Amino acid sequence: MTMPAKIRRERIYDLARTSGLASVEELSARFEVTPSTIRRDLALLHDQGRLARTYGGAMPIDPHPEASLRQRIGEAFEEKKALARWAAEQVRTGEHVLLDGGSTVGALAHELRARTDLDVTTIGLNTLQELNGRPGVRLTCLGGQLRETSQSFYGPLTELGLARMTFDRVFLGADAVTAEHGICEADHLQTRLKELMAARSTHVYVLAHGEKVGARPFHAWAHLPLPWTLITTADAPEEQVRLLRENGVTVVLADAGDPVASRDTGPGASPGS
Repeated sequence: MTMPAKIRRERIYDLARTSGLASVEELSARFEVTPSTIRRDLALLHDQGRLARTYGGAMPIDPHPEASLRQRIGEAFEEKKALARWAAEQVRTGEHVLLDGGSTVGALAHELRARTDLDVTTIGLNTLQELNGRPGVRLTCLGGQLRETSQSFYGPLTELGLARMTFDRVFLGADAVTAEHGICEADHLQTRLKELMAARSTHVYVLAHGEKVGARPFHAWAHLPLPWTLITTADAPEEQVRLLRENGVTVVLADAGDPVASRDTGPGASPGS
């Protein structure tokens, strides 16, 4: 007996929402209907504002809405300070440092306010606000298109400026980190930019609260060249920490009570070396 179209569309929506992406071929085989029927279903769900069309299929619209920078700044404040303090200890006098956008990297910028003889380049408006006018910091902004949600710049103009610079260290934020896929962001333009930022830097760090480790809120991923260092909190899932270390990533657990001393930096040299 053929499944009613209304029920089939609900099943398609549920599948896309739970698995993230629905392809025409897979849906056609699963529901035993023609690809053209699936395309009509997807078109209707798109018109209803429930799915976004992609090449060859569809994905749910904002299955995990991206929090704004304003919302994130007040979350896990003490933990972010711990990550930022540890990260700041890695920065040497006279270095050229690249700072991503995001609330945790913004906390790092705050920690760098008193530094002398430091070059800081950033895409984040919060870092510009933190470091503007600091006498010991030479500040550069990579301009481009402004993402209202994250209050950071991205796009071709940002990438063009980045291609003409190199850095001693880059500090990246992330919406999530997994051992299997790398670092997660809300869209592919962000992940492409993070990969380019990492490629232009000698030492690569990712700052992410432990709750983000192992999470998969979106479907855009950046793969960072090894070696790189994850700076996270002690509540990060142990299995993910183990897998990250086995994959060659240095993992630092920066405790809120003792942010500079990590429990274990994993294999390899100290990230500050």
